[in-house]
Formats: sequence, C-alpha cells, structure tokens
Amino acid sequence: MASLQASNLIFSSSSSSSSSSSSLCCSSRRFNNVISAAISVPKLPKISFSTPKMIPSRELYGLTNPIPIEKIVVPIQKHDRNEECNVKAQLYAILEAVCDRVEMHNNIGEQRNNWNTLLLNSINMITLTAATMAGVAATGDSHLGLKLSSTLLFSAVTGMMVMVNKIQPSQLAEEQRNAVRLFKQLQREIETVIALRVPCEDDVKEAMEKVLALDKAYPLPLLGNKMIKKFPKTFETAVWWPPRQHLQRKNRKQSNGWSEEMEMEMREIVKVLKTKDREDYERLGNLVLKINKFLAISGPLLAGIAAVGSFSGSPSLAAATGALAAVVNSFEHGGQVGMVLEMYRNCGGFFKLLEESIESTLDQSEVEKRENGEMFEMKVALKLGRSLSELRDLARKSSYSFIEGTQYEEFASKLF
Repeated sequence: MASLQASNLIFSSSSSSSSSSSSLCCSSRRFNNVISAAISVPKLPKISFSTPKMIPSRELYGLTNPIPIEKIVVPIQKHDRNEECNVKAQLYAILEAVCDRVEMHNNIGEQRNNWNTLLLNSINMITLTAATMAGVAATGDSHLGLKLSSTLLFSAVTGMMVMVNKIQPSQLAEEQRNAVRLFKQLQREIETVIALRVPCEDDVKEAMEKVLALDKAYPLPLLGNKMIKKFPKTFETAVWWPPRQHLQRKNRKQSNGWSEEMEMEMREIVKVLKTKDREDYERLGNLVLKINKFLAISGPLLAGIAAVGSFSGSPSLAAATGALAAVVNSFEHGGQVGMVLEMYRNCGGFFKLLEESIESTLDQSEVEKRENGEMFEMKVALKLGRSLSELRDLARKSSYSFIEGTQYEEFASKLF
C-alpha cells in the first residue's frame, strides 16, 4: 500500500514537471518570435554589376580591337607627365648654361676693358719717354745712351701698337657687353616660357639654336678663325639669331588680331627700317671702319719711323714722329674707335633682326599660326621707342610719301 502511494507520487510529480517544461518551451518560442519580428531587417534588392563597356574601334583613334578605357587613360597620362618633366629638365639645363655664359662674358668683358686702359697708358708713357730722350739727344752729339734707349723704346712701342691694333681691346670689351645683354635677354625669355605655360620640344630646340647663334656671334678666342674680323673689307652688321626659317613660332590661338591694315602697316615699317635706319648705320659703320684702319696703320708706322730716325742719327725726326704716334694711339684707343664700330655693328644687327622677324611673320600664309597681331604690334612699337599711335602714323606717312614720289626723312627708331 505504501509502495503504491509512492509510485503515484513519483508519477504525478513527473507528469507535472513534464507539463511545466512543455509550457516553458511554448512560452520561449513565443518570446523568440516576438523578438525576431521586432528586429527583422528587410531584404535588400539584388544588384547586378556589369563589366566595363568596350569602346568601338572607330571611336578609339582607328584601333581595330576595342580596349577598356581604364587601360588607355592611365598609360597616356604617365607618358605625358614623363615627357613634360623631361622637356622641362632640358630647358632648365639650357637655362643654367645661359646663366653661366652671362657670368663668363661679364668677367671677360671687364678683363678686356682693363686691357684697353692699361695698354693705352703703357704705350703712351713709353712713346712719350722715348720722344723725350730723342729730344734731349738732339741737343748734343755725346748722348749715345739716350739715342740707343729711345731707339729700343720706339721699337718696342711699334710692336705693341701692332698687337693692340690687331685685337682692338675696346671693341672686344664692347662685344662682351653686348653678349651679356643678349644672353640675359635669352635667360628672361626661357624663364617666361617656364612660368607661363608648359614647355614643349620646339621651345628646347629654339633655345638651343639661340644659344649656339650667340656663341658664334660673340666668340671668346682672340686669335684664329673664330675671332671676329676687326678690319673686314666692308662693314657687316652683327647677326646673333638663328636662320630665318627657325624664327617662326607656332600659335594655337584662333583669333589673333591680324588684319589687312596691320599687314600693310608692318610692310611700311620694314621699308623705313631698310631705307633709313639700317642704311644710315651701315654708312656710319663704313666711315668708322675706314678711320679705324687709317689709325691702326698710322700709329705703328709713326713709331717705326721714330725708331729709325733715332737709330740713324735724326733725333729731331724721332721726337716729332714719336709725339705724333702717341697722339694717334690716344685718339684710337682712348677714343675707343673700335667700341664705336662694334656699337654700329650691333645697332645694324638689331634693325636687321627686326626686319627679318616682321617679314617671317608676314610670310606665314596661315594667319592662325602667327603670333597675336596686337601683341606683335606692341613689341615692334616698344623696340622702336614709339607708342602704337606713333607707329601707325609712321606707316601712314611712309605710304603717302611713296605715293607722292617723295623721300621719307624720318627714322623708324627713336631709341638710337
């Protein structure tokens, strides 16, 4: 009886525990469903990714096989960037060479200017000393030492005059001054190109040709074929720019300010430059060249006559010709006749360059490739020292004088 009661107890307890556990499971399922419903995330729509579109062959510069655009843009950009850096590096290298030439020509110009001063003073002092000795020797017959000394001094002066007249130190110094100015001008041009736009290979080529042309126009050697001829047969203007075909520049502007009136104006200016300015400087240059030749021959000749007179027993003649030799030498090198000649050469070359630049621009048949007309007109006016209105008046008066058959007397340049 007791065992039956115990088994009933166990069964009732187990049934109650099973019913309670089933009720707990049901309640936990409901709780989970409520939570999942509260935090449920909506499903995202499906996104389909397509491969890059291929460029048709006719759109890709005539390529036969279509290539994705990503594979084309990146290599071209890298190539352009490398090429741009290379061109800029080349232009900077030329700029460094130009700066070095400015310093070099400046130093050599100062040196040759000192030569002119020192040689002038030395030759005059020796000549006057020899002439004084010859004059003293003329007062008596027992001055053999004075006669011999004056003969030696006159002989030395004759050789020095020949050497100095051959190299013309004043002209050499003026050459170097002009070279410094033109190399500085080229330096500023290169710096302007680098500052305003991306340089190209044509800029490098043009700068290189200008450097070589300046080196040829203003050489440093004193002797040999590279030296500028100091006594040519006829006067020649200086040429420090590349040949004419290299002066034309590409211009990408479509509207560049040219008109038929402006072209006629430029042609009239070229006519005035040829018939008045450059012709006048060539005439003056030939005159100075003849004077320089005469002085270069007269100085050593007079000193040689003085040496012969002193040695042959004519001290009076030696003293007179020695004094004249000192005067001639002072006039030639103290007056810097060679420098004046080089100045005329440079001025004549300036007008010749301006003529060629205008003519080469007008000869370009495609107006779009010319330099901007308004900018070009302003540059010409500045180079001639005139305003734009004065430049146009000059062209108009020159045209009227040609129509009337009269000679136009005004010069194009107001600077020199």
